[in-house]
Amino acid sequence: MNPQKVDRTRTVKLEDLPNIGKACAADLRQIGIDKPTQLIGRDPFDLYAQLCLATGTRHDPCMIDVFMSVVAFMNGGDPLPWWSFTEARKRHYRKGRNQPETTHGANQDLRDSCTATKSA
Repeated sequence: MNPQKVDRTRTVKLEDLPNIGKACAADLRQIGIDKPTQLIGRDPFDLYAQLCLATGTRHDPCMIDVFMSVVAFMNGGDPLPWWSFTEARKRHYRKGRNQPETTHGANQDLRDSCTATKSA
């Protein structure tokens, strides 16, 4: 859902969360997240790792940003667009943590496309 349309008091199903549509809701369900309250206190990087393991593929790292946005929201944060979390993800990896690979091979191009959306 568009973050500007999110109403915290009406967040009942996954699709009510900021940045979550049918596809992302299906991804969350695939890793055992069926309702928004199950995201409280979760680690977005762990959710991403679980998704990659469950599907047998590395997803676009921007999925981490989406997971960061919904976990932050469920922990009381504002409903923000997923790209608001891109820099925090990049800082996380600059601190010496392994950066996920993608299935596309052009990792830098993908990371750039994630942040390019901000200006669109």
